[in-house]
Amino acid sequence: MRKILCLVIVIATAGLAGMVFHSSAGTHLGYTDTPMLPSGQWHVHDSNRPKPPAVTPGATFSHGAPAPSDAIVLFDGTDFSHWEGDQGALQWTMHEDYMEVKPHTGYIHTKEKFGDFQLHVEFAEPVKGVGNSEDEGNSGVFLQGIYEVQVYDSDNNTVYADGLCGAIYGQSPPMVNACKKPGQWQTFDIIFEAARWNQNHEFVRPAIATVFHNGVLIHYKQPLLGPTGHRILATYDKELPATGPIALQDHGDDVRFRNIWIRPIQEEEKP
Repeated sequence: MRKILCLVIVIATAGLAGMVFHSSAGTHLGYTDTPMLPSGQWHVHDSNRPKPPAVTPGATFSHGAPAPSDAIVLFDGTDFSHWEGDQGALQWTMHEDYMEVKPHTGYIHTKEKFGDFQLHVEFAEPVKGVGNSEDEGNSGVFLQGIYEVQVYDSDNNTVYADGLCGAIYGQSPPMVNACKKPGQWQTFDIIFEAARWNQNHEFVRPAIATVFHNGVLIHYKQPLLGPTGHRILATYDKELPATGPIALQDHGDDVRFRNIWIRPIQEEEKP
């Protein structure tokens, strides 16, 4: 699993060759030399792909939600016992009830690995972003360490549609933009089903994700094209492990996380 996660890190931080900018309505990041997505309508990270409409979420939804009795509490603000650093010792910092990315110290991921699950994560963007539009509170939640749900300051931001907060990065934009403002706590509630191969190691079906952002449905049973990459078309070119960790991305911004818990889901018995 470590090797797969490291590969994702290298791909996701690749260079910006082929990036285009449109200045008529501010800075729009996107690419013109990336592969076409299966729909045949848009390139990966296409700057011309329509942005989802903005929706104002309710003041709270699952913010601060206590973990159910059968959940594994991955982070409650007291310690990092469920986590380890991908580049050695974990160097992120802990303050009160949250953890904060220590920029350029590497991703962190859970020691445990999971198959199908329900995941709750809370995060807050830094109040003031740094750098260009692609560096506005950039982070991510990696399901099984390989599929990224983007964490990003998408409040009044012009990054490409499949890079907005809540996007399945490089694949599917959120149905709506349900972001809160920087500094405010936000939630992801994710139902994830792992990809399947049969006993003959033949591909059966892709991974599937349903995602709520601040209580707003942004992906419903969304098939995932394959492990996350940057400027590539994700595919299932080999059989993947049945389980993997939850990983949080260090993209150089001091994003905060708190109240992270997970409920493994057993596959239903077939009638």
